[in-house]
Amino acid sequence: MSVVIVVGAQWGDEGKGKVVDLFTERADVVVRYGGGANAGHTLVIEGKKLVTHLVPSGVCHPGKSCVLGDGMVIDPHTLLDEIAECQERGLLVRGELLIGLGAHVILPYHKLVDGLREDHGAKQGKAIGTTRRGIGPAYEMKAARRGIRVRDLLKPARLRELVAANVDDLAPLIAHLGGTVPTKSDVAKWTDEALAAGERLRPHTGEAGRHVSHAITKGRHVLFEGAQGCLLDVDHGTYPYVTSSSTIAAGACQSAGIGPTQIDSVVGITKAYATRVGEGPFPTELHGDAGERLRKAGGEYGATTGRPRRCGWLDLPALRMGVRLSGMQSLALTKLDVLAGLGDVQVCVAYKLDGKELDEPPTDPEDLVRAEPIYTRIAGWDRLPSDARDITDLPAPARAYVETIERMAGVPFCLVSVGPDRAETIRLIDPFS
Repeated sequence: MSVVIVVGAQWGDEGKGKVVDLFTERADVVVRYGGGANAGHTLVIEGKKLVTHLVPSGVCHPGKSCVLGDGMVIDPHTLLDEIAECQERGLLVRGELLIGLGAHVILPYHKLVDGLREDHGAKQGKAIGTTRRGIGPAYEMKAARRGIRVRDLLKPARLRELVAANVDDLAPLIAHLGGTVPTKSDVAKWTDEALAAGERLRPHTGEAGRHVSHAITKGRHVLFEGAQGCLLDVDHGTYPYVTSSSTIAAGACQSAGIGPTQIDSVVGITKAYATRVGEGPFPTELHGDAGERLRKAGGEYGATTGRPRRCGWLDLPALRMGVRLSGMQSLALTKLDVLAGLGDVQVCVAYKLDGKELDEPPTDPEDLVRAEPIYTRIAGWDRLPSDARDITDLPAPARAYVETIERMAGVPFCLVSVGPDRAETIRLIDPFS
């Protein structure tokens, strides 16, 4: 039995979907433990693409148990659409999906508030850059003990009372932000739609925490799949330009309802370069033609929003911080192939701030904006063989790049991805061994 957490080591979009899909070959249970439909994991298997936003990336392995933890915020209609798409492909047809009854639910008024706040912030030059999917407002209401959970979708009288009370509470804010306050007719429509979605989801619901705990007790391999990345953690990320949940490895225990002593291994995922979506400091960001060239080479457009991602050189101080925050014992390197043919590669190895050299990012966002990256240059490579299955199959400059990251991050690589397909992978360490 092994319990493994996979977590993003950067600002999200690191390629967790492919890595989780690979690790699911050895797992019995795959648990998505945080966030909501603001995440998008792209899977490419035998040339066919599947993008999931809520369903765990392990879905492509029939027969594996896929769990949505109680720490998530779930848009029921988005989830139903995903289930339908998966079933059209012959997936999730054997009752493999379990949705935690304690997970909170996103309804239209959460999205309304999210969008109005972003518009209001943009006018003041203070937009956060959210996906407008209602994630933040749903977590806010959860913390305020006014949230609606999956179990409430199965209780018509309770749901009607909760939705009406929530909209009443939010009406002054909606009006203040320039929005149209929902009518009683809107509230009734949203409630009816939520109840209908709840009935369709009912067969998939249950006590997720008990299910996961029992699997561990029985000696099953359990894989936890994170969303976003460590640097977007609400407590430890580049606040306030963060998501609204815990994205570090510790969040898996809180969300799934298991103790930290049950975790055997933590794997961090990092791209061979860095990207960020939305606002917030990004010290190694490349602007102009250089940034656009990297964006096109990597296909860096959000799987959830379609927004172009900001691109830059790999930030090793930030990576070291991610390793520390989640206690990562190994790393998975993705998109090494994207750097092929781009010329010499630069890597940020430290920051300079007020005359001092820093080996981790400063925690104040204003200081991070002022911090000056210190780079080292590594010779580039013209091509990367997609059939590379051993580290020695890589060109010497690419091997030097991998070794530099491994040495300076302080933990070994468990795999190196040399292409988007499942097969295009160099496997070095089995996290379940």
